[in-house]
Amino acid sequence: MTAKTLMIQGTGSDVGKSILTAAICRYFYKAGYKVAPFKAQNMALNSFVTVQGHEMGRAQAFQAEACGIKPDVLMNPILLKPSGDNNSQVILMGKPGESRNAKNYYAQHEKHKEVVVGALWQLREKFDLVIIEGAGSPAEINLKKTDLVNMFIAEQSDSPVIIVGDIDRGGVFAWMKGTYDLLTPSEKNRVKGFIINKFRGDIDLLKPGVKLFEDMVSKPVLGVTPYAKNLVVDEEDSIPQWNY
Repeated sequence: MTAKTLMIQGTGSDVGKSILTAAICRYFYKAGYKVAPFKAQNMALNSFVTVQGHEMGRAQAFQAEACGIKPDVLMNPILLKPSGDNNSQVILMGKPGESRNAKNYYAQHEKHKEVVVGALWQLREKFDLVIIEGAGSPAEINLKKTDLVNMFIAEQSDSPVIIVGDIDRGGVFAWMKGTYDLLTPSEKNRVKGFIINKFRGDIDLLKPGVKLFEDMVSKPVLGVTPYAKNLVVDEEDSIPQWNY
């Protein structure tokens, strides 16, 4: 039976998607499910090398550990390693390729779609549940046509989506509302709720804002997670190296 999926997207880079994805993976693993992580495309200088000698994102290796399984390149079929201004080395299914600029990379978009969808379906055949992580924001309207990692993969897997916002940076309600408003009607239908991440302070001061926000978007805030400074995953996708 094909695995069910759940997707974690964010209002931007470094809002805590990777750690929350790992936490959700761990929860379902401890509940007795065969669960695996997935991220279609990552950008990071550092990589993890599997026992087969394939390179993949370190965050997905961390998430695989939370699932009690060995990292597999299927969990991160495309890894982009910045090699200078406007260039990144393309690691495809764990195998290093040549460096490309953005235009050259996007020229291979149809091929890359087949690669990431194929990898996800192979994972779904092996597990009960796949927790999918997005990258950056799903509301990057200038990049929608070449999306591989956010709403494109949510649609391909018919996955419900949870959007994560980082309150530690400030402006979390505006950030979440702006992200939601820039989604298409079908994409909005996929969003099942929001998580406010990295909270510290008096939760009672936050509750009125949560209620007002829920009234505005007609979607629930599913949880508020605390700031946890001792949880660290290598940074990914946070500093774009291509000039779009």
